Amino acid sequence: MSAKKHKIKVGISHGDINGISYEVILKTLQDNRILDLCTPIIYGSPKVAAYHRKALNIGNFSLTSIKQPEEVHHKRVNIINCIDDSVRVELGKSTNIAGEASFKALEAAVGDLIENRIDVLVTAPINKKNIQSDEFSFPGHTEYLKYKFEADDVLMIMVSDIMKIGIATGHIPVNEISSVLTKELLVNKLKMLNKSLIEDFAIRKPRIAVLGLNPHSSDNDLIGNEEAEIIIPAINDAKKENILALGPFAADGFFGSENFMKFDAILAMYHDQGLIPFKALTFDSGVNYTIGLPVIRTSPDHGTAYEIAGQNLASDNSFRNALYLALDIYQNREEYNILTSNPLEPADIEDKEDKQ
Repeated sequence: MSAKKHKIKVGISHGDINGISYEVILKTLQDNRILDLCTPIIYGSPKVAAYHRKALNIGNFSLTSIKQPEEVHHKRVNIINCIDDSVRVELGKSTNIAGEASFKALEAAVGDLIENRIDVLVTAPINKKNIQSDEFSFPGHTEYLKYKFEADDVLMIMVSDIMKIGIATGHIPVNEISSVLTKELLVNKLKMLNKSLIEDFAIRKPRIAVLGLNPHSSDNDLIGNEEAEIIIPAINDAKKENILALGPFAADGFFGSENFMKFDAILAMYHDQGLIPFKALTFDSGVNYTIGLPVIRTSPDHGTAYEIAGQNLASDNSFRNALYLALDIYQNREEYNILTSNPLEPADIEDKEDKQ
C-alpha cells in the first residue's frame, strides 16, 4: 500500500545573505526536475537573489514572487520577500544586517510551517553570532526550533549515504559534556533515534552503535568511569525497550576499522566526536536532520563559507541532498502512518500466506 502522492511544498529559509546560501539554493533549484518532485518556496528576498544571480553569472533562471504559500506556482520556483528592499549585501562579511535578514526569513518560514502552509523546511546556513538578538538567543537552528515547536527533546543527526550519526549532548562546551551525560538522557536519545530510523528512514529493526566518552572507552575504568556508570547502563536499559543498541565502542577504532558500516546509526557522546569523522568522510554531501520535532527540518552540513562567497566555488551537493532527504522523510512518514493505521489482522496475514 502506498501513500497518496501530492506536490510537497518545501520552505527554504535563505540563511546568511553574505555567505554561500543563495549560491547553493540557486544551483540546486536550477535543475527543473526538482519541480517534478516538489514546489520550492524560498523565504528571502528577490533583490538579494538577483544580486547573487548576477555575481554568479546564473542565467536562464527566474523566481516567481508570491506573498503567501497559497499562491504558489507548482511549475516554478517561488520566493516570498521577508526583508526590507534596502538591505545591503556585503559578500564574505558578517554584518548585523545579514543576521537580521536571516532571522526574519527563518521566522516567516517557521511560522508557515507551524500553520501547515508548507510541508517541510530546509534551512540554509546562518552565522550563529550575527543572528543573535532579543528574538533569537539560541546556539543554532536546532535549539530555536525546539523552542518554537515546544518539543520535549530534540536530537541532531547527521545523515549521508554511508552513515547516520546522532549527537547526544548537542551544542555545549566541552567542559560541560561529562556533567550533562546521564543514563536517562542517553536512553531517551536512543529511543528517539530508534523511532526515527523506523518511521523516517523505513528501517524495520535498526542496529545502533553507541560510542564511549573516554579514550579507548575508558579501558575498563582506567581512563574515566562514564562508560561503566552511565553509558553501559543506558545501553542495557535501551535493550529492555527492544532497542538494538550495542557498545560502547572506542571512537578511534570504530571509525578507523570501518566498523561504522555495520550499523544503521551511531550515537556519539558529543559534537566533535561525531562530526569530525562524519565531515571528514562526507563533507560535500552530508545533511543535518532534527529528530524530535513534529515537523521535518533538514539543512546542509556546512556553514556560511564567507571565504568563497560570490566566487561560484561552492558545491550544492549537501543542500540538494538536504532537500531530497526532507522529501524522502515526508513520504516515509506518510507510508508509516498508513501502515500503522491499517494493520493487517492475523486472518489477513494467514490468507496472504495461503495464497503464496
